[in-house]
Amino acid sequence: MSSKTPKGPGNVTRNLVIGMVALVVAVGAIFSVLSNKENTSAALPSSVSQEDGYGIVFNGDLTGVPVIDIWEDFQCPVCARFEQTNGDYIEKLIEEKKAKVVFHTLSFLGPESSLAANAAACASDENKFLGFHRAFYQNLPAENSGAITTDYLIALGQGVGITSDKFKSCVANLDYKGWVNNVAASGGKANVNSTPTVFVNGKEIRRATSGADLGDYFDPAAFAKAVEGK
Repeated sequence: MSSKTPKGPGNVTRNLVIGMVALVVAVGAIFSVLSNKENTSAALPSSVSQEDGYGIVFNGDLTGVPVIDIWEDFQCPVCARFEQTNGDYIEKLIEEKKAKVVFHTLSFLGPESSLAANAAACASDENKFLGFHRAFYQNLPAENSGAITTDYLIALGQGVGITSDKFKSCVANLDYKGWVNNVAASGGKANVNSTPTVFVNGKEIRRATSGADLGDYFDPAAFAKAVEGK
């Protein structure tokens, strides 16, 4: 019997994911060097918890439920794949109050990541963070292509029902630039050096080890088991 794995669409997808993960890890190696110092006087968007690494928190008042910390960069294509794979499940956990979920929006892939993170924070003030988060990844532009602009982000917000002048001003004036830097500083303290990085109850979920093993990140059943413990 041959020891070679047959080639096919499934294997191509798996190998692509593994390659993308390796690329993001390499890029992320410089993250802790570039992260900024914390500014405790920075303006904070709604639902942000300093104690939770300046993350945007859902169900923060719950106890006795899994705590999911998601460290991501809006320009990260692997983060977009993670959202595609697990986003609906995560939103269901939030809606049904079965988990505390904390989104940490990093910006080590460049200035456009900072613009997107700030806009997501502005969307949080409108109670539209999840919708903006989903829409951004569904329409992910090429990395550092210049596509992520104030106009683009405002239009994306409008697409999920955000039409207020406050949102437009928040995006255009980078109201939460200081908060974005604080998330970066917190990521450095937590030794997060790649995206996505996901912790459940303080322990990172299992990463892929081969083309045949997608780990807990890109296998929906494995991710659910990591969260629910069953």
